Amino acid sequence: MIDPAIDWRTRIITVLGGGGFIGRYVCEQLLKTGVRLRVAQRSPRKAFFLQPLAAVGQLDLVSIDMNKPASLERAIAGSWGLVNLVGAFTGDLRQVHAASAGKAAELAKNSGAESFIHVSAINADPGSESLYGSSKGEGEAAVRAAFPDATIIRPSLVFGPEDQLTNRFASMARLPFLPVLAGTRRFQPVYVRDLAEAIAIAVQDPEEHGGETYEIGGPDVMTMHELNAAIAEAAGQSPAIFDLPDFVGAGMSRLGFLPGAPLTRDQWLMLAKDNVVHDDVPGLEAFGIEPTPLASVAPEWLGRFEEGGRFQRSQRRNSQASAG
Repeated sequence: MIDPAIDWRTRIITVLGGGGFIGRYVCEQLLKTGVRLRVAQRSPRKAFFLQPLAAVGQLDLVSIDMNKPASLERAIAGSWGLVNLVGAFTGDLRQVHAASAGKAAELAKNSGAESFIHVSAINADPGSESLYGSSKGEGEAAVRAAFPDATIIRPSLVFGPEDQLTNRFASMARLPFLPVLAGTRRFQPVYVRDLAEAIAIAVQDPEEHGGETYEIGGPDVMTMHELNAAIAEAAGQSPAIFDLPDFVGAGMSRLGFLPGAPLTRDQWLMLAKDNVVHDDVPGLEAFGIEPTPLASVAPEWLGRFEEGGRFQRSQRRNSQASAG
């Protein structure tokens, strides 16, 4: 439990990659507690939208290059706690997910930081066939070696208003037919606000959460087919959904090096395993958070994909309420 007696205005929490999709919600949660927040990323301009959420002097935006230790050291200096959200799907994944993450943890430990949160992924494993999974697993090991009391958080698919998941699928659902790859693969999508709240709690309470590993998923386990159907429904669409055979996905992935290809070979390898939390690993319940179902919030931002958009949906709801 976060100690209410602590004056968080005297403590700096640095969020590496705080201007990204998940980062914006983590920062929002932290700013509400009054903490002094330092957001570090390659282009600080991309985090300018956070400024209206902060009090005067509460937010500091700094430039960082995760590949340069001197840049990392400047961003981390003086931090009481750190959150590492930096990740990628392309490029030098071992540098981003393992080497840079390990260096950040080492610098945090050496500078006297008391809390370090490393956001990884379900199925992170040094022995994974996919480079993404293996580099994430190596990153966890590097962070633990440098900062033994670090907290590892592994989310499943994360959804929210700015995501590249529900918005992309909803756009595709406008077509009369919607082909689905890896249709039987299972996922446990988690609402970004739930994940962000857990991260914010963990970084401010290392006595409770330090050294732990959590897997964060939502309340519903869905196949890829079911996930597409749920997103289409939230967007007011009703395409005919059919699953493509795995050999089609495997063949398409071998063309992943081409511009505009739907998925890379490594992404296809990631789809070989279910992406759900394990029963023996704690999750949102450890933070006292009730997980939010996709169906209860997704229509808020996916209504724009419906014919007539949000305005039409609002009119229909008002009409139904009047008739009732």
